[in-house]
Amino acid sequence: MQGEGTEVNGRKQRWAAHREQRRVELIQAAIAAVLEHGPEVDMEQVAATAGVSKPVLYRYFADKSQLWIAVGQHLAGVVVNAVAPAVEQVREERTLIEATIDAYLGVIEAEPNLYRFVMHQSGIPGVHQLIVGASREVAVELARVIGDRLRALGLDAGPAEPWAYGLVGFVQSVGDWWMQHGRPIRREALTDYLTELLWSGFDGLRRRADLPLEIRTMR
Repeated sequence: MQGEGTEVNGRKQRWAAHREQRRVELIQAAIAAVLEHGPEVDMEQVAATAGVSKPVLYRYFADKSQLWIAVGQHLAGVVVNAVAPAVEQVREERTLIEATIDAYLGVIEAEPNLYRFVMHQSGIPGVHQLIVGASREVAVELARVIGDRLRALGLDAGPAEPWAYGLVGFVQSVGDWWMQHGRPIRREALTDYLTELLWSGFDGLRRRADLPLEIRTMR
């Protein structure tokens, strides 16, 4: 009896592993279809790219939204994996801002069709939550690093979190404008513009930290 149970469990595990592998392959096919056909891609084009029929897709994804969410998860992971290391590696405040901006803009510039596709699907609750979740993950990491910088300056680290969330939201908003208008400014120039604009906030904190305590208290 025990041997039969072990064999049944083994078959279940192999089937689950096979199903998960197949699901990943179909997600990759959906990503390839988006890159080929653009943000208006449909399930028929995904099926054709995967070399399967539409009913096969629906064996692995309950509906179109579920597959689109999986594609969104991929892009969210790419964004986090690009921005988080950039934030962690730098030690100067201005460079921190520049690295965050450039890493984000670099991802959406490298994957314009995928970016437009995900934003086009942002009305789907699951996709919206993914976008919010990725932004939150980046902001939390950025807040930790900014907090360390503020403490090193002898300042209260309390503003780190709202400052980080504000920076992420600002850059996202500008990035949306940039993509929707066909990237009218070179990424390097836009990064420089935004860095100069946002740097004034942190630079102001640095100058404040240089003031004697009694003067800071009076202001």
